[in-house]
Amino acid sequence: MAMFYDNKWVDFGYQVLLILSNNFLGFGLAGIMRKFTVYPTAAVWPTLLPTIALNKALMQPEKREVINGWKISRYYFFFICFAASFVYFWVPNYLFQALSYFNWMTWIAPDNFNLAMITGSISGLGLNPIPTFDWNIISFNGPLYLPFYNQVNNYIGMMIGFFCIIGVYWSNYKWTAFLPINSNGLFTNTGERYAVTAILNERGLLDESKYQEYGPPFYTAANLVLYGAFFALYPFAVVYECTLNYKSMWKALKGLSVGFKSYKKSTFEGFNDPHTTMMKAYKEVPDWAFLVILVISLVLAIICVEIYPAETPVWGLFFALGINFVFLIPITAVYSRTGFSFGLNVLVELIVGYALPGNGLALNFIKAFGYNIDGQAQNYITDQKMAHYVKIPPRSLFRVQILSVFIASFIQLGIINFVIDNIKNYCDPHNTQHFTCPNSRTFYSASIQWGVIGPKRVFNGLYPILQYCFLIGFLLAFPCIAFKKYAPKKYSKYFEPTIIIGGFLNYAPYNLSYITPSLYASIAFMWYIRTRFIAWWSKYNYILSGGLTAGVAFSSIIIFFAVEYHEKDVNWWGNIAPFIGIDGGYGRQSLKNVTAEAPDGYFGPRIGNFP
Repeated sequence: MAMFYDNKWVDFGYQVLLILSNNFLGFGLAGIMRKFTVYPTAAVWPTLLPTIALNKALMQPEKREVINGWKISRYYFFFICFAASFVYFWVPNYLFQALSYFNWMTWIAPDNFNLAMITGSISGLGLNPIPTFDWNIISFNGPLYLPFYNQVNNYIGMMIGFFCIIGVYWSNYKWTAFLPINSNGLFTNTGERYAVTAILNERGLLDESKYQEYGPPFYTAANLVLYGAFFALYPFAVVYECTLNYKSMWKALKGLSVGFKSYKKSTFEGFNDPHTTMMKAYKEVPDWAFLVILVISLVLAIICVEIYPAETPVWGLFFALGINFVFLIPITAVYSRTGFSFGLNVLVELIVGYALPGNGLALNFIKAFGYNIDGQAQNYITDQKMAHYVKIPPRSLFRVQILSVFIASFIQLGIINFVIDNIKNYCDPHNTQHFTCPNSRTFYSASIQWGVIGPKRVFNGLYPILQYCFLIGFLLAFPCIAFKKYAPKKYSKYFEPTIIIGGFLNYAPYNLSYITPSLYASIAFMWYIRTRFIAWWSKYNYILSGGLTAGVAFSSIIIFFAVEYHEKDVNWWGNIAPFIGIDGGYGRQSLKNVTAEAPDGYFGPRIGNFP
């Protein structure tokens, strides 16, 4: 896209090679990791439970019974929830958008900067006790299936991050007060959006003379705090998880090693729980089948970088594969137990940035593999766990997954090319249909800061404090381990410090207004109803979640093609109020004014002394 790197050489052939190699590499790793992500009973995978409950409701007959005064079947309950959600979603998404972004406090004084930055749902930090009436936002953090302790730990982390961001911003630490408080974008030393094409040569690599003229990119306060938390999270999670769960991880690694040496042995060997015992009735998929897919995918990726000017060395692909293999164990262990997951994107950015400075194209390519392989592997692992729960033959699942991944890859390519070519101002922050591409912008910003500019300049010149966050995370793990192991169980049982640190990651561009309603819904259903009306909760809770989410999904498709693709606007106060004023992105967007308050009309290092 022109607003990003504007690579004209990217054609359909490159896209096909990239998406197939990316998707199937994750599939290959998922099969190899079954012994510690699918078979162990501790790997509950709470994110699967609504899907399993929904399938049971739609496919299996149930006996008539009265549950806490309710006698409606799960089947009819699902369709009632689905229909209600389908109809209601037209209101907050199209007819009365103020119910979706219910930033009511900013309506009192739309031009009050401090109010917008603290309470705003769009540009601010989202400190709002009633932030939305839209299930699409309420369900942002999985309130009806993630454990209640997950929500609480995550919210604690967000509140700590909230005060950290305020401290960084209002103290103008590292010039953050000259920028918006909660953006995931990068900015120039005059507060404008950073355009990477201004510092690149014709090959897409850093041009030093252009860089010295244009200047370095700068993080907002929320983005700076987020990256600090990310750097702390990696050493923390590895030390914490490996220390507390070293026995199960060591057992899994030994089982993986034995599986490669004795490939004819059953992959179920060593697991005797009821689920695995029943699954032994089916023929297994051997590990070598997943290895073959892994090798073929790697070959496709190599062809991709050799044929096209991606400026990416082949060793980068093996690096991405290796780092995913190492970190997939602790990351997936956390995800399978709690529903919380984090990617390897930041770690990959650092290593590639040091190895290939000035090369944002290579960082983008390797990061796509470094981040997506793990994410895709976890997606496929969840499918395998679901099949394990509902007793689907492994070989049937294997065939279906291969076919579905192949077909889905081309569907995804078709959709992304369609939206880029047909949606006006796609990915623009002020896109009228709200296609603002928050994740793509984060990806783009990271490739500039850690790829084109490079971590050496960032750590040594722009943000030296970030490098110490690794040490902070490493040291913080030990008191948390001690508390988890030796504190009274009533205090330590639900203490999950990895999720607390993960709460920091919800900012830039998201904020508290996306997580607060999830916490409310979790309190209602995962704590109150679950503890007082367990029979009702067991029968209807996951069906409710699935029905509401399915209604939103189908409704959003109809709304887009019926009234948004060819715009049919409903212009009234209820659709205008959330997007006016400072929180809507108009008027004053920074605490300090660059022209009036920055020396010589720009902030940061002086011209001629850029790192």
